[in-house]
Amino acid sequence: MTEQNADPRRWWALGFLALAQFVVIMDTSIIGVALPRMQADLGFTTDNLSWIFNAYVIAFGGLLLLGGRLADLLGARRLFGAGWALTLAGSVVAALAGTAGIELLGRVLQGAGAALIAPAALTLLMTLFGARPRELTKALALYGAAAPAGGTAGVFLGGVLTQWLSWPWIFWLYVPISLVALVATPLLMPSAPARRGAIDVVGALAVTAGLGLVVFAVVRAPQLGWGSAATLGALAGGVALLALFVALQRARRVPLVRLGIFRTPGLGGANLAQFLLGAAWIPMWYFLNLYLQQVLGYGAFASGAALLPMTVLIVVLMVAVAPRLIARFGARPLIVGGLWALAAGLVWLSFARPTGTFVLDVLPASLVAALGQALAFIPSLGTAISSAPPEEGGLASGIVNTAYQIGSALGLATMTAVGVSFGAGNLGDPVALTGGFSAAFLGAAGIAAAGGFLTLATLRRAARPAEVAQAA
Repeated sequence: MTEQNADPRRWWALGFLALAQFVVIMDTSIIGVALPRMQADLGFTTDNLSWIFNAYVIAFGGLLLLGGRLADLLGARRLFGAGWALTLAGSVVAALAGTAGIELLGRVLQGAGAALIAPAALTLLMTLFGARPRELTKALALYGAAAPAGGTAGVFLGGVLTQWLSWPWIFWLYVPISLVALVATPLLMPSAPARRGAIDVVGALAVTAGLGLVVFAVVRAPQLGWGSAATLGALAGGVALLALFVALQRARRVPLVRLGIFRTPGLGGANLAQFLLGAAWIPMWYFLNLYLQQVLGYGAFASGAALLPMTVLIVVLMVAVAPRLIARFGARPLIVGGLWALAAGLVWLSFARPTGTFVLDVLPASLVAALGQALAFIPSLGTAISSAPPEEGGLASGIVNTAYQIGSALGLATMTAVGVSFGAGNLGDPVALTGGFSAAFLGAAGIAAAGGFLTLATLRRAARPAEVAQAA
């Protein structure tokens, strides 16, 4: 799309794409404040409670590569609509669930829908703004801000619905949103012709099952033991399936993921940053929400409201500040500084007390963590999606979304194991709970700090917005 024939509906379309990103990421967090009530109603144990989150994220992250490939082959607009239809079906199943198994099925369907929506949305964004460098920077800022804002706002909205209605309403909410999306997609989104090509369904199943087994092993390890046959068997099976996926990609003439794309300058380092950013950020809001409810005694609504300052700060920084900082300093310093600021906020949170208060133990530390997330997210996202050639835009979008979501799943699974090992499963004991949550915060801080050092080593040259736009 050139400067002369830019779509006049592009800003309306951008608003809708940002809303889609907001909703997709909100779906990972809106269940946070409802977890205690869902645990009681559906029969989840403390060790298995995180599967309400992980079932969504594994389906989301594991199928994103397939979603990116389908966006390139079938057209991003068509896939965008199909994703909303699948989200609608999953939301109805999750809302009507009366058992843990049915609930997880609904979450898997929601995650599969998100795996179609997310890469298609990024591809549509690049179609609309890729030829307009100045507008692309603004578009990426608005789209990028929608992700962490949706993640944090979901906690508040989940609190409102859970407190004043009941937890199934956090899923009924997606029904009207999905219906509106299905109507708006053909009206606002640019069309793209379908292209011929093969679809590696076996590869998609292998990577999804492999990631699921690895997360399953990590989540159950505290209960069964890290050296138990069940844990080691699940880990070995997951690694074997992931190795099979890589072997299939090497052998196929038209792979799901062209492995050579990772040799593109900037792409590998930016995706690594997104992976570690998700692995540190998601455990933070998960355990912070549990600390607010299970230690400080906040209700669902109050717990969600307590995290609103983070949302406001993230949106302001991403929309008004981050683009200017990228233009002046480039991507690399912001990613590194953001990851280290996130690590500092997590270390601060680890000092939370069993008899703590929101003002002293939560607010300042959470704002520092939000500052780090806001600084690192946009430049790493923009670098990753702009590194690939235009014909692989859907694949690049799928890869970067996969990196963040799988980082989130593995990070939460690992920190859940750490937290439970240090007392996070002892409901009714504020001292033990706080000790477990503090251990999880410190573990996530280590992930974020390591991410900063690894970004220094792997992302050797800072990309600037003009270069990002030209690459797109």
